[in-house]
Amino acid sequence: MKSIDDKIIAKVKKCGRGKGYFSSDFASYGEGKSVSKALERLVKSQMLLRVARGLYYYPKIDKKLGLGILYPSWDEVALAIAKRDKARIAPTGVYAQNRLGLSTQVPMNIVFLTDGSPRRINIGKGKGILFKHTAPKNLAFQSELAMLIVFALKEIKQENVTQEHLDKIKSLLQKVPKSEIMNDAKLMPAWIKSIIMKLYE
Repeated sequence: MKSIDDKIIAKVKKCGRGKGYFSSDFASYGEGKSVSKALERLVKSQMLLRVARGLYYYPKIDKKLGLGILYPSWDEVALAIAKRDKARIAPTGVYAQNRLGLSTQVPMNIVFLTDGSPRRINIGKGKGILFKHTAPKNLAFQSELAMLIVFALKEIKQENVTQEHLDKIKSLLQKVPKSEIMNDAKLMPAWIKSIIMKLYE
């Protein structure tokens, strides 16, 4: 008869590396306490990574560059939580700027807007992901690039937008048809819509 540890190992190996799991994903393998103890043992043996409370990863291993265990990105963690909660999310603030290359700053606390429950997920010392509830219309973007540009520029504020910011955004927009971006025009503040229109000229 397989132990809980063996059942968990079999499941994560079958699904492949780089995937996240919640302790609830293994609920059918035994009582809650027993599953938690099994996960603790697998974390101790480095079979799994404990990324946040109740969230575990079967990590990818980099052998080419010798980097060893690769930790999941902020986005991967946030998307795993959103998928479990059946919620939509969107990166905002300084993180949206970072994603676009408008800032090299990586905040200690990443902020995502969500139509799900507001919460904070602690990841390591002082680091975390903050989910802030927002109106569904703020998550209705069809284009991820349009969404990131809007949230990044809102954080920067109109009076602080520099030519360097505009040049970077223009280089990103050149890779995407204008029609695709302007499908989301109704979701943009007038000043951001105006900037995008000018950058396409």
